[in-house]
Amino acid sequence: MDQEQLKETVLSVAPETEFEETGGFLNVTIPSARLHDLALHLRESEDTLFDYLFCLTGMDWPEYMIVVYHLKSTTHGHSIVIKAKIENREKPEIDTVSDIWRTAEFHEREVFDLFGIVFRNHPDLRRIFLEDDWMGYPLRKDYVDEVNIIEL
Repeated sequence: MDQEQLKETVLSVAPETEFEETGGFLNVTIPSARLHDLALHLRESEDTLFDYLFCLTGMDWPEYMIVVYHLKSTTHGHSIVIKAKIENREKPEIDTVSDIWRTAEFHEREVFDLFGIVFRNHPDLRRIFLEDDWMGYPLRKDYVDEVNIIEL
């Protein structure tokens, strides 16, 4: 499947998708509410068969947050990057994809721990690096560390 066909497939599930073609990956930005449906479609469709989630991370922007998913089809050889945009920075939530790709379980826990993004329906959403009583989310731009203050 070439990138144009992949675009059509994505648009059939998420019509409000924005596309960006950089490097070897097709980058798509979708509203977070569309993520689970699109992810399930891309995993299950015979034309796409995205069976490998090889990277999942968070991004913090002044007005919104994003969860980034790098997917590959080991059957077809094509790749895609999905950026799910979460408009609510104060209470960022998105559906888990750990029911679609098991590898997402630990990736999502890491994003939750460091960015504070809640993954709805995650089977074990708790901190993975920081202690349970840690206050705040260190990779957010609004995080302040009173102990290890670094000023530029």
